[in-house]
Amino acid sequence: MDTYAEIIRSRAEDDKVGLRYEDNSWSWREVVQESADRAAALTSLVPQPGDRQIHVGILLENVPDFVFWLGAGPLAGAAVVGINASRSGAELAHDISHGDVDVVITENALAHLVDGTGHGLPPERILNIDSPEYAEFLAPFRGAALPETVPTPEEKALLLFSSGSTGAPKAVIVGQGRLARLTAAMVDRVSLRRDSVTYLCMPLFHGNAVMLNLAPAMCVGATVAMTRKFSASKFGPDIHRYGVTYVNYVGRALSYTLSRPEDPRDAQSTLELAFGTEASETDVRRFSERYGCTVMEGYGLSEGVFRIGRTPQTPRDSLGIPQNGLDIRVLDEATGIECPPAEFDSDGRLVNAEAIGEMVAIGLAHTFEGYYKNPGAMADRVKGADFWSGDLAYRDSDGYFYFAGRSSDWLRVDSENFSAAPVERVLQRVPGVAAAPIFAVPDPRTGDQVMVVVEMEDGVSFDPKTFGDFLDEQPDMGAKWWPRFVRVIDRLPLTGSNKVNKTPLRRAAWATDDSVYTRVGRTREYVLLDDGGRDAIEAEFRAHGRLAMLPS
Repeated sequence: MDTYAEIIRSRAEDDKVGLRYEDNSWSWREVVQESADRAAALTSLVPQPGDRQIHVGILLENVPDFVFWLGAGPLAGAAVVGINASRSGAELAHDISHGDVDVVITENALAHLVDGTGHGLPPERILNIDSPEYAEFLAPFRGAALPETVPTPEEKALLLFSSGSTGAPKAVIVGQGRLARLTAAMVDRVSLRRDSVTYLCMPLFHGNAVMLNLAPAMCVGATVAMTRKFSASKFGPDIHRYGVTYVNYVGRALSYTLSRPEDPRDAQSTLELAFGTEASETDVRRFSERYGCTVMEGYGLSEGVFRIGRTPQTPRDSLGIPQNGLDIRVLDEATGIECPPAEFDSDGRLVNAEAIGEMVAIGLAHTFEGYYKNPGAMADRVKGADFWSGDLAYRDSDGYFYFAGRSSDWLRVDSENFSAAPVERVLQRVPGVAAAPIFAVPDPRTGDQVMVVVEMEDGVSFDPKTFGDFLDEQPDMGAKWWPRFVRVIDRLPLTGSNKVNKTPLRRAAWATDDSVYTRVGRTREYVLLDDGGRDAIEAEFRAHGRLAMLPS
């Protein structure tokens, strides 16, 4: 099948249960019919906007209507624009305007985000699925036939805003053809079958949920068990309730799930495979043991272009190797020269920081469909024939890649350059620590200092002595890696796709009401930062003329 619309059409006569949500279910035939109804309603409501496709903005949590509109848009030759409900009304107004959204589909719980926020759409173009008017809007189109016109592979199927964890979100173009090809590849990659039951708990406005779950499940006619939003307390019960065999995840999902008490049924669960990205080695091991399943980690981008996956020979902490034999290199961001292979000491610590660079897909820029109306962001990614990912990595002599953070995750402490990811891997081994993202904060004299924000496991309190003693015992803990500041937080801020959002953490630094501990000199000791300590820090910045660099 050459387009995603064809994948949807392939289920039009399928009476197998395709979607389960709470106590309700729909056959695939019914899912496609609901999509056809909305496709007809859409083309009736919105005139063809000049020389571009219709853009349908979806501001919903994971409810059935989201699935139906993800079918309606591609069937009608329209592009579905996922709208991130974790952003503010003003931010969403920008996204809606930038994405040329013609109509927004929302619900009672989220409608306030598009109420008078300056997006420019008239009230009749804001459709609330919980309102009587919405049912009236759809009524004349019930039982609509599938559209006669079939979209081409080059037409947009989706506009997916990036997570925004390292800057303003960018609208990634996903074409009908690319989504169809990726869907077929994912079916093979995760061995999805018609009798599979997928658990869809990641947000549908993000590519992870569509590309790694909904689309492949539709392609083979598997059953999708969907929940409104990810919930650690509901995860285990839902796995057993629906007989789930496959789940996709991103970010902190496995960690949060493991924080819940075990269910006696977990070890004999139906779960076969969890597929995702950014889980720690410890969480991967514990999750696979708890549910008796395989956990498959991989690296990918909403932009597509390339993926990196693990093999049985992949070393600990490594992302793996590029799939399909693609030429992916680690290049110096400033010079464009390939970085040397990584060298490790006897404790496994990277000893040559010059090995860290940006992952670049050589000769593959033509496969990137682009960012919608964002030439500046395009220039950052496309340089000649090559695609620059924006993510840092290093590669060992055997060709295995290691993630080193985002391009904004470089730190320079006492003239030593290093990236965040290797430090975070050590910090996350501290007993009781659930997550420990690090970032650079300004040094009062020059360069950076390391700051970490720790979220503890449920029921565990932060102990500065345990923290310092543990780090002192780690042979792979670099001398310059030690955090100067440790902020203890109840819950880390996350992007809409469950990735840690470091932006507000960097902005606040140690200027927060949360408990912050500071390291005593170069010892293992940490003490609580009080008002006197903050005054001393400010005085030091003032003395060196760097007062403007203090956090506000």
